[in-house]
Amino acid sequence: MKPVQRGGATPAGTAAAKSEPESADAVSRVAAVSRETREKLEAYVTLLKLWQKTINLVAPATLAHVWSRHVADSAQLFAFAPESAKSWVDLGSGGGFPGLVLGIMLAERPGARMTLIESDSRKAAFLREVARNVSAPVDILCTRIENAATQFSVASVDVVTARALAPLPRLFGLCRPLFGPTTIALFLKGRDAEAELAEAQAQWSPTWPFSAELVPSRTDSEGRIVIVRPREV
Repeated sequence: MKPVQRGGATPAGTAAAKSEPESADAVSRVAAVSRETREKLEAYVTLLKLWQKTINLVAPATLAHVWSRHVADSAQLFAFAPESAKSWVDLGSGGGFPGLVLGIMLAERPGARMTLIESDSRKAAFLREVARNVSAPVDILCTRIENAATQFSVASVDVVTARALAPLPRLFGLCRPLFGPTTIALFLKGRDAEAELAEAQAQWSPTWPFSAELVPSRTDSEGRIVIVRPREV
């Protein structure tokens, strides 16, 4: 499946992204955020750099480019979810990308809330500290996604997100119990997205009708956003 260009998004090459000044301006290039949200994202990045000294939250080589490589990369997903979406869940949240970034942005949508699922207790503690510090509308579950109790507590949601968690065939299996009739999944993937999607379609289409498309990333010339929706039979 070939990438679909949407919304006038022009993928920015990695080299170009690295040459840009590293600040919250990187987010403004992919999403409209208020001054308050920008300040909250800046507080998040400050805490990330502090905690990174003792916990590996992001690859050390990417820390100098955290705004373009991580924050803006996450923020671009916001535009692909309907404004009516209230319940969000992020799988394998790690250092908070994309879930915590999106959760901070959701503060501007009354009634919307993000659930972050992260099994590493140290990373979950970091997520809680940031959420408390910036008053983000998020809940953190320190548990494994595969647990039936976890899936039951989350139930069906409006939006499912994930980044660098697992190949698409496995990711589809993890998110399937969270899907309702109008759920949309937004997955950030790399250069192998097309091959992974073909494998996932072969594995899951016989038992789970869905539609999927690939959209070029706006922050990585080789990146893709995988958009998955249930399909009526």
